[in-house]
Amino acid sequence: MTTGEAAMVHAMRHALSLAAHGPAWGVNPQVGCVILTADGDVLSEGWHRGAGTPHAEVDALAKLEAGAASGATAVVTLEPCNHVGRTGPCSEALIAAGIARVVFAVSDPGDSSSGGASRLQEAGVLVESGVLRVEAEEAMRVWLTSERLGRPFVSVKWASSLDGRAAASDGTSRWVTGTAARQRVHEQREQVDAILVGTGTVIVDDPSLTARGDAGELLRHQPVPVVIGERGIPADARIFAHPRPPIITASRNLAAILADLYSRDIRHAFVEGGPTLASAFVAAELVDEFLIYLAPSLLGGGMLALGDIGVDTIGAAKRLQIDSIEQLGDDLLVTARPIDSPLSAPHDAVTASPAN
Repeated sequence: MTTGEAAMVHAMRHALSLAAHGPAWGVNPQVGCVILTADGDVLSEGWHRGAGTPHAEVDALAKLEAGAASGATAVVTLEPCNHVGRTGPCSEALIAAGIARVVFAVSDPGDSSSGGASRLQEAGVLVESGVLRVEAEEAMRVWLTSERLGRPFVSVKWASSLDGRAAASDGTSRWVTGTAARQRVHEQREQVDAILVGTGTVIVDDPSLTARGDAGELLRHQPVPVVIGERGIPADARIFAHPRPPIITASRNLAAILADLYSRDIRHAFVEGGPTLASAFVAAELVDEFLIYLAPSLLGGGMLALGDIGVDTIGAAKRLQIDSIEQLGDDLLVTARPIDSPLSAPHDAVTASPAN
């Protein structure tokens, strides 16, 4: 690796750390940008702070005096956009600022927002891509999967005993796991756009489906509660007191439900209950991530965390890749993803090209 290549890798890694400052929820990806002089020194940096705010490139450019970016290099985690939404196209902002070179990690998969690389090349800007592509794909896995598939990224969460039971034989399930594990769930709720539960969970458990802190306070971001099922739910159910109006659907078509949620700008769906709904998502192969909380207990009986998922022989088992195992108090959180999922093999990015 040359000195110049090492500088680009270092700048891209810093851009990825900047991107993480932005909100994980919402229709926009987390993006970071670092602007370098021709000698590789940092001129400015920026990141995207959420829908309606300046994109990372514009945020970084706004910190410079007029003309200061002329001849500079912009290192960005995602291909600069080329469309007008709530803000203008970043490709045009970079061209207007006199940026001579743009280096990005991952191509924008959006139908309307992609094309920034081509526009920059047309304007004579040197464009290079693929720097830390695998790391960037992982960091933006939720948004990229959602945009590529046209549906929300789906996380399925359950809590169970070591023998796979979500409740005791009498139906009681509070609490299978301890305080630390339950608080982690609330933190995960705050990072998603919607929580999906079945009507049975609403009827039996009457959950609030809010994201709360240690003291029970509502956290900054609240996911939209979504109830799926054909049974009616009580008019006094706690979800109707949720800060976000609930979405209630009687459809059995999970793919259609996800498509509808995507049209509502929901990019990350958190399937939290109960076993019937979770099993349906697994059987339909609509799960991108599993969050499995395991308590060091045995319950026995038939209250399984998962039911029929369409596996009738060992050879048909749905294989998972374990990403991490974390201890939370006495409990374990196992994070896994399906093998052969869209996240297992990062897509190719635009190849490097010389300036025109």
